[in-house]
Amino acid sequence: MKRALVFSLICVLGVGFAGLAATLSGSWDTDVIIDPQQVSFADAISLTSVLTVDYTIGDWTFGSVTILNEDGWVDQTFSAGGVLGAFALTSALDLDPAALFDEWVTTAAVSIAGVSFGAEFTLDGTDAWLTLTAGGVAGDVTIDVEINFGDDDDECDFPFSDVTIDVGFPFCCADISASIYFTCAGFEEICFNVGGIALPNLPWITLGAELCFTLQTKTLVLSPAIDFGAIACFDLYIDADTGGNLVIGDISIVGIGLTCDIGAVTFSGLSELDPAANLVNGEYWEVYTISTNDDACCGPFSFDLSVYFLEGGLKLFDVALIDVNMELQVAAQFAFNMGLEINVETGGFTAWTVGFFVTW
Repeated sequence: MKRALVFSLICVLGVGFAGLAATLSGSWDTDVIIDPQQVSFADAISLTSVLTVDYTIGDWTFGSVTILNEDGWVDQTFSAGGVLGAFALTSALDLDPAALFDEWVTTAAVSIAGVSFGAEFTLDGTDAWLTLTAGGVAGDVTIDVEINFGDDDDECDFPFSDVTIDVGFPFCCADISASIYFTCAGFEEICFNVGGIALPNLPWITLGAELCFTLQTKTLVLSPAIDFGAIACFDLYIDADTGGNLVIGDISIVGIGLTCDIGAVTFSGLSELDPAANLVNGEYWEVYTISTNDDACCGPFSFDLSVYFLEGGLKLFDVALIDVNMELQVAAQFAFNMGLEINVETGGFTAWTVGFFVTW
């Protein structure tokens, strides 16, 4: 099934695999300033909020930084960094929430026999260039070399056409394969694939899922795989109609969800495939949530961050609503809570809640 929309969320990843420990961490840095001298309430409130999410597994960290202010969602950056063999790699993708590509910068570095080699590739607008460096010291002699291919002139004069990067990683209870595609015009598409999703009490059928993001659309496709068992004596040729809204006979799949604990936090995602099911609140059809799990995490502090998606939305990946809530148990008799609701579809934040609860 195809639907228009935006990391996740980025893209938020799962538990340990093959002995590797995974952690999901982040921060929420928010300042709200109230100017009581303003006549309009909208003019009286100013907001600066930075949401940072990092998923670390082994030697690799995948990150997302979201910047918001009183006008709404203003910047989005995704990053990755880690070690691949002898190479140290970093990559950062900067996107405009208005569904535009800004910049992609990737670096690689390695040291061999006392000589350091480096490479930096930049894709900016419709331009691409590459810089190679090498350097080393031999006694009193220091040698540094820099070679440049292309330049920053808004023309794709460096002989670059496109690049596809394939990555595999564990995500909660599944193995995910991802593919990200760039052309000289910038970011084009990223797709996540998973297979072998079991249906309870239906051992003869499994699902494969493909989730693809472009700058302005999101596509979620579920593909069933049916196992009719071993064929004995006769050759049987069996075909099952699994097209349309993923309807198999009288069985209709109206949504797909995932929940798992990753260290001190819980990640959950819910996608609604049939609007009549009303699985996600209001007009939205998909939601991703990161929240603390108190037993494993923070004791008196709890926190949750939800990102809602709207079909045919105007913003990057069709992100439409960001809802953030926190509660701090200051003492046994006193708890403080605060929440922000930011409608990035219409611009600006729609609700700011500050409260407390006292018992005696």
